[in-house]
Amino acid sequence: MQIWNLFFHVIIALSHFSAWAKRDDEDWVKLPDKCEVCKFMATELKNAFDETGKTKEVIDTKYGFMDGSKGSKIKYTTSDLRLIEVTETICKRLLDYNLHKERPGSTRFAKGMPETFQTLHNLVHKGVKVVMDIPYELWNETSAEVADLKKQCDVMVEEYEDVIEDWYKNHQKEDLITFLCEKHVLKDKEKDCLKEVWTSRKGDTALLDEEKKKKKKGKNKKDHADEDRTKKIKKEKQKREEESEEELTSDEESIQQEVVTEKTEL
Repeated sequence: MQIWNLFFHVIIALSHFSAWAKRDDEDWVKLPDKCEVCKFMATELKNAFDETGKTKEVIDTKYGFMDGSKGSKIKYTTSDLRLIEVTETICKRLLDYNLHKERPGSTRFAKGMPETFQTLHNLVHKGVKVVMDIPYELWNETSAEVADLKKQCDVMVEEYEDVIEDWYKNHQKEDLITFLCEKHVLKDKEKDCLKEVWTSRKGDTALLDEEKKKKKKGKNKKDHADEDRTKKIKKEKQKREEESEEELTSDEESIQQEVVTEKTEL
């Protein structure tokens, strides 16, 4: 019975792959369009701002390089620094996506391993010899479509940096995809992909894979937070010790000066 189940999975997985391979070359590699690029760039911008918006960190603008003021302090969540850090790294986040060819439209771009490749990986781990045109070592490599998604994102961020900054400073209550993609980047005939949503099925391998990554990421984030807190405490302790040493040095110099003054008067 197990052999027949295994055979069935092999047939299903390879039939999926064969169906893709029979397409024309131009269908085989379908690069992302402008709508898809904006949709996922805006999605990751929103995620990044959500992640960085939970801190209570305050930035000391002692030298006035942020807002021109002297000696003022501002919240990191409203600072230009946060905006710069997010926009500079946002397109790299798109490399975490994979191409799910079994899904329609823009939903083909998603995190987690594609269902077909997950099935094939499982077969290989069970000792089944799977022969395909793509070498096993390249199964997890970034696809041409995802690489182009990141490339187009770099260009789009630079082109619409003023719009992103305007949203950040004045319109954060408005949905970022609506503000950026619908109102500024895309024409009416280019907006279809914004309505496309993937409804995950029970046991969706990509969803399960992504949930595992989120749990691991959450644990790592907590570990990093504890480490940062320890470093901050050590830094503050060191600063207090240095200030104490400076005060002692200052007192010693004052005493020496008083002694010199007294000798001079005598």
